Amino acid sequence: MHSLLSTAEMYAADQAAMAAGVAGEVLMEAAGWQIAMAVRRNFTPRPVLVLCGPGNNGGDGFVAARLLDAWGWPVRLFLLGSGDRLTGDAAVMAGRWRGQVETLTETISEDGVFECHPLIIDALFGAGLARPLDGIARAVVEAINARHLDVVAVDVPSGIDGNSGEVRGVALMACLTVTFFRAKPGHVLFPGRRHCGSLVIGDIGIPNHVLAGVAPKTYVNVPALWRDDIPWPRLDGHKYDRGHLLVAGGGTLCGAARLAARAGRRAGAGLATVVAPDAVLPTYRADWPGTMVLSISSLDLLLEDRRVTAAVLGPGLGVGEQTAALVSRTLVAGKRCVLDADALTSFAGRAADLWRLGGNPVLTPHDGEFARLFGNLLRGDRLSRARAAAAASGAVVVLKGPDTVVASPDGRAAITTNAPPDLATGGTGDVLSGLIGGLLAQGMDSFGAACLGAWLHGQAARIVGPGLLAEDLIGAVPAVWRMLSDERSPSSPARAERLDARSRRTRGPIRTTGSQPFGDSAYQMDEL
Repeated sequence: MHSLLSTAEMYAADQAAMAAGVAGEVLMEAAGWQIAMAVRRNFTPRPVLVLCGPGNNGGDGFVAARLLDAWGWPVRLFLLGSGDRLTGDAAVMAGRWRGQVETLTETISEDGVFECHPLIIDALFGAGLARPLDGIARAVVEAINARHLDVVAVDVPSGIDGNSGEVRGVALMACLTVTFFRAKPGHVLFPGRRHCGSLVIGDIGIPNHVLAGVAPKTYVNVPALWRDDIPWPRLDGHKYDRGHLLVAGGGTLCGAARLAARAGRRAGAGLATVVAPDAVLPTYRADWPGTMVLSISSLDLLLEDRRVTAAVLGPGLGVGEQTAALVSRTLVAGKRCVLDADALTSFAGRAADLWRLGGNPVLTPHDGEFARLFGNLLRGDRLSRARAAAAASGAVVVLKGPDTVVASPDGRAAITTNAPPDLATGGTGDVLSGLIGGLLAQGMDSFGAACLGAWLHGQAARIVGPGLLAEDLIGAVPAVWRMLSDERSPSSPARAERLDARSRRTRGPIRTTGSQPFGDSAYQMDEL
């Protein structure tokens, strides 16, 4: 369930399902069933306005309207455009609706239909919308948004691009969105994620095996992606088995490197050493006693030591040639690297010099650092930009934000959805760099380490909650590790509860709509 499908990939999945013998009419009936059931689960009976567009989204809306009407909900259905524009399965479903079909006009808000504060089912436009909303559709969307009405969106809120999450001119603000088979990038990328509200992924009968043919490379960043690759300590292991992380510290902003080193140790690195200018060594040595501190003059010896397995370079290091040279020496020495902050900015305007060094580092820019390093890749959505940057640099790119994107040079990408707004405070990026560095030091592959680090970061922030400081994240990491460890044990209550919840989501009672049975299964996005 963690795969994300582009609109083209979802179309391919639909076609593959139909080629395997699942009729399009059956898929549409099931989609309408999932919409209607989501309404029943989340709202008490009330007047419902179903707004249908001219495509398959509108067909889904006709099915939902018919079911809700049969269950006793007061339903009015409005169609954008003429009914004779409906074709295929959408036309079939419109023919099964026995109620009145009213024409959707710009004056709908003047006709008193909103006075009862109805529930809106938005079946106007789906994820493939390629142009800004205009005319009647735009006027209706603006009228609904202005009244803050409850909206259940079909597939995506009308006006949202399913591939990028971008708003096409204007978009409905939904409190619930029902999509089918798999989510799309636009559901989890901002601003689309904000417009979707809660997300339900409904089972409409597309066989899971069609994913093999679609071969998606975009995912929600969840434990299923990297759980099997976590470098758990071995019973017969020792500290050097768990890696030795090197962190370079600067001479002024000393806190950044200290946070990174602490986080690297919490991520599991067996040892962490900070190297820094002689003048500030006492400051670094006053930090946690388990972090070793050496003069920057020791760097070459550390780079020659094969037991030093990874490095974090950039936090608080300072921008300039000295930092660029330090990065070069570390990469040439073959150390696995996380490059952040000043290490990235030191190559602004000459990124090709960094790419020539090789070494496949993990880059962790925020939007400003990304612009300085990848100035030629600023067009497009965050997912596209991160992918393009990874391909251009040969590095794993972690484009930080509320929807942090981790992109690999091989085209894989994962979007992190568990980061709370409390993370928007100084020093949290340094902690993220340290977490990823600590995982790299233990031998985890770069893409997996970046994904797990970003997820640990968000999960620790959720544990801390409001009032979070960067330092608090590091203390919360052990609780996250315990949760992952509990799920790892076959006999653990946490794992049993998770498996039971999964079973209950998929074994729901068989329902019948028309002549076709459908499983009453739907997946909440936060269950992934």
